[in-house]
Amino acid sequence: MKVLDLSWTEKYRPSKLSEVIGQSAIVERLRAFVKKGNFPNMIFSGSAGIGKTTSAIAMAKELYGDAISSAFLELNASDARGIDVIRGSVKEFARTLPLESGMLKIIFLDEADALTPEAQHALRRTMEKYAATTRFILSANYASKIIEPIQSRCVVLKFKPLNEDDMRKYIERIANGEELKIDEKAANALVYVSEGDLRKLTNTMQSAAVLGADITERGIYEIASRARPKEIIAMLGYALSGDFMKAREELNTLMLMHGMSGEDILLQSYREALNLNSPDKLKLRLISAIGECNFRIVEGANESLQLEAMLARLALLSSEK
Repeated sequence: MKVLDLSWTEKYRPSKLSEVIGQSAIVERLRAFVKKGNFPNMIFSGSAGIGKTTSAIAMAKELYGDAISSAFLELNASDARGIDVIRGSVKEFARTLPLESGMLKIIFLDEADALTPEAQHALRRTMEKYAATTRFILSANYASKIIEPIQSRCVVLKFKPLNEDDMRKYIERIANGEELKIDEKAANALVYVSEGDLRKLTNTMQSAAVLGADITERGIYEIASRARPKEIIAMLGYALSGDFMKAREELNTLMLMHGMSGEDILLQSYREALNLNSPDKLKLRLISAIGECNFRIVEGANESLQLEAMLARLALLSSEK
């Protein structure tokens, strides 16, 4: 039977804290915890794909080595949001004794901000009851969604967004490991579509590499279902200059050729709004129009109709200049 290869997100996941990209201050603190062998409960806060889960696993590997399976429990709270998972899997693992005397166990709850309030209160009681033997690491995109009694019992470590240099280092790491050829335009496209998310970057690279070792800019945008920045800027530029029909043509191209949803187009439009060669006052009105259109689409209005209405509104602004 053929052994399936690991996904690249797992294959290139750092196994040591020293390999974690872009979080040097947090890594330094975690390494100090490992050296001391004692540490508090923690909340890892930050956006997706920037190293929260990776840091927790790397810390556990350095602490426990081959005994990691008996001392480290990883659960995704968004898969089991209710109180049963806290009273079941979490409590059962917390109450078991560690293999070595004095060794702390770790329970890592990914996406802990998805836990219901009832489950969080049950978790708080479990944290108190087994404080002598178990530490909790909660990963959350929004730490504010964790109830205050838990926050007060944890050290909150805020993971910062990854910068362009961090992402390029990771692109180079994968390209060297997989013997890929990536030119500057393709690397720029990867950085752009990934928006600081290394998980998204890795999956996009793996998908692009299926067709060959030469990774191209066009392939990256097609896989990510994203438009080139210049295409978004062209659509908005036509609208703001009063040429509604050309703006509408660009919109249809984005939706039909790239298969972009209305919300995707609006998010990219928001990213590119400040790059337009237009007066600041006009940019502000553009952002306001994008926000209003996004709200209407989220509420269930027809995407095409709302996007064309937004372009028409922008075209009318040109007559007011």
